[in-house]
Amino acid sequence: MNTAIKYQIDINCDLGEGIETASVSNDEAIMPFISSCNIACGFHAGSPELMRHSVDLAMQHAVAIGAHPSYNDRENFGRKYLNISKAQLQDELCFQIHQLQGIVEQAGAVLHHVKPHGALYNAAAVDLELANCIATSIALVDKNLIFYGLANSKMAVAARQHNLAFAHEAFIDRAYQANGQLLPRSEPSAVITDPAVVLPRALQIITRASVISVDGAEISLDCDTLCLHGDSPGTTKVAQMLAEFLTENQVDIKAVAFRE
Repeated sequence: MNTAIKYQIDINCDLGEGIETASVSNDEAIMPFISSCNIACGFHAGSPELMRHSVDLAMQHAVAIGAHPSYNDRENFGRKYLNISKAQLQDELCFQIHQLQGIVEQAGAVLHHVKPHGALYNAAAVDLELANCIATSIALVDKNLIFYGLANSKMAVAARQHNLAFAHEAFIDRAYQANGQLLPRSEPSAVITDPAVVLPRALQIITRASVISVDGAEISLDCDTLCLHGDSPGTTKVAQMLAEFLTENQVDIKAVAFRE
């Protein structure tokens, strides 16, 4: 088989959320098979202790470290929209990013990116004012941080307006609507856990820059990074299978690198 590299993609995963499978943290099981991670900053999940642990694991496996800030809503795991002022949201986002950045720098590494979590991410995908609040917060902390957000969304527009590098993200374990938005988690088919579906779906996004929506339409989806959710059932096994599958199909898994 020809093993020459033809494609390159970043595989990111939301970690630092205290999720365990068979008494082993998902961070430990998944980190060897990804290239960047998004670490919970305490507002939807996580703690300073978990952040330090995740940062240490990321450094051991040469995984790029990102902040995964959220609405201040641990009760709903950050998956409920909160109608708060932009000033309050900016303060909370800056606090979360700064907190993880301090832990990262204390460990001798550099914070690589910021990816909003849950309801905040979904809302900012279609709300430019909210996306601009996130972009402003990132720029206030460090203008060299990469903004990870949904491909072709308002977050990409906000990043451009704030001169931030933007990593267009696609999801291999979430269903898409025909308009390019994610199918709400309230829908029974929103989360995809079957490796037989996830793996070829990832390869299609990488090689054809498209994905099949829930209504059967093929939609354009050119991206820089693919997300695998760390709290989905079977994610630890899927992460390993995905890394092996992509390598076999001439895809190099490597973190996004367009920092200034």
